[in-house]
Amino acid sequence: MLFSGLSCFALYLFASSTIAAPHEKREGLDKRQSCTNSATDRSCWGDYDLSTNWYDTVPDTGVIREYWLELVNTTLAPDGVERVVLTVNGTLPGPTIEADWGDTVVVHVTNGLTNNGTTIHFHGIRQNNTIQNDGVASVTQCPVAPGDSYTYTWRATQYGYSWYHSHYSLQAWDGVFGAIHINGPTSANYDVDLGNLFIQDWSHTTASSLFEYDETVGPPTLTTGLINGTNMYGTLGSYYEQTFVSDTSYKFGIVNVAIDTFFKFSIDNHTMTVVAMDFVPIEPFETTILSMGIAQRYDVIINATEPVGNYWMRAIPQVTCSSNDNVDGILGIIRYDSTSTADPTTTGYTYTDSCDDIPLASLVPYLPLDVGDADITEDLDITVAESASGIIYWYVSNSTFDLDWSDPTLMQVYDNATTFGVSENVYEVAAQGQWTYVILEQTSGAAHPIHLHGHDFYVLASGVGTYASAAPTLITTNPPRRDVTMLPPEGYLVIAFLADNPGTWLMHCHIGWHQSLGLDLQFVAQRSQIDALVDGAVLNDTCGGWDAYLTLTDLRQDDDGV
Repeated sequence: MLFSGLSCFALYLFASSTIAAPHEKREGLDKRQSCTNSATDRSCWGDYDLSTNWYDTVPDTGVIREYWLELVNTTLAPDGVERVVLTVNGTLPGPTIEADWGDTVVVHVTNGLTNNGTTIHFHGIRQNNTIQNDGVASVTQCPVAPGDSYTYTWRATQYGYSWYHSHYSLQAWDGVFGAIHINGPTSANYDVDLGNLFIQDWSHTTASSLFEYDETVGPPTLTTGLINGTNMYGTLGSYYEQTFVSDTSYKFGIVNVAIDTFFKFSIDNHTMTVVAMDFVPIEPFETTILSMGIAQRYDVIINATEPVGNYWMRAIPQVTCSSNDNVDGILGIIRYDSTSTADPTTTGYTYTDSCDDIPLASLVPYLPLDVGDADITEDLDITVAESASGIIYWYVSNSTFDLDWSDPTLMQVYDNATTFGVSENVYEVAAQGQWTYVILEQTSGAAHPIHLHGHDFYVLASGVGTYASAAPTLITTNPPRRDVTMLPPEGYLVIAFLADNPGTWLMHCHIGWHQSLGLDLQFVAQRSQIDALVDGAVLNDTCGGWDAYLTLTDLRQDDDGV
């Protein structure tokens, strides 16, 4: 059976190109004289450009991009070593979802896995007024049962590079992910768009099989890593390769899809111009080494101006915050001569091993927006402790996250629930236009990539020590704006977001091990507006299919539900 929320959301997707609630500041015109996006002017996009405030205004293209994804069990050898992989349409990564800014995207997902439920989350897609399409098990829907299908529908209100992935257990890190590429303007010119470039850690056993070790001992040491789904392991496998043509400039989006690894990415002898973080264009800056937390994305431009030859591309795990057995061997190759087969002999840039975000001062949004005063402030402590049963849980203000696959938060809200369980870690934001400040603090030595669904947040401060002792001056004038940022070890992080998107929105650490063991919370935003956005029949039918599947199996939920 195929469930679709398309008709339910047609009013929100097609009726108007004006969306959301106002932010604090508006600069630039929403429209300009029509122009053509070209190698000599990448800032424009038809009647719109980089100055268009996409939180309010989006091109009304009327175009629907439709995709069919089937999740299947298979055996692959991405680095030459065979293992079971859960794939999308049989490939690793799965197929690319590509659209233009303003298009509507319809994704039909069929669960062909043998013994797994599933969902698909479209990372960084804000799901404006389409909360039911966020694809988070136990939060926005029940898992899709094996043999069943589900249709997700959403509007491409921003542009750039991202990824879709399962949001059910550790499935994403066993292979259920692929690229999202939304075409739009860019804050610097380039000649050729190369699309997404994935960097990830990898094990020769499944993530699900490593989970028992993680929950009782701690994160396991991973075997190696991949670049765009491939690498060599000893003499096996093959490197990812890309050919450059001299004097050509290339744009691509680097996406860290690891389960546990903070990477530093570089290409020997080449400088990168960084033009966007997550889905937010920024004032361009140059770097030779790119620091990348899990689930972060950076759009970069590289000029092919080096002598003809072969150059190593490097994704280097930072052992300060994770463990990998192949630190120096996660490689790809840039070739200026497509006929060459020789390995590069180039030397990498020097670096300091750390899991620190790129300094906030370098991440200046091209479209300047300011932050209002706090209407709500949540001060949350992040801790870790071993339970009486020997399981290592993460806690948000003394509560470890634990949801029920069969009772998603969105269904509870739709059924007019007035209270939530302590372990559901629900924080309410009642009114449209309210500013919520979130202060996260920890004494743990772990670095956490914090991700918020349904919103871009503003990074106001971060540092080492307690928030009170540091007493930082908060950046409220055009601070960095994104959807993943790092909570430093033994430190604090302050972010803010505007209540402009009704729904049940997950916020969590994007380290897969931590996400599955309780480091999550939820915001129920503008509750009074949620019912009108929900197709109750789809919600109930999906849960009915899932419950029917559970009655036929002995499947036991052994993680926190997301």
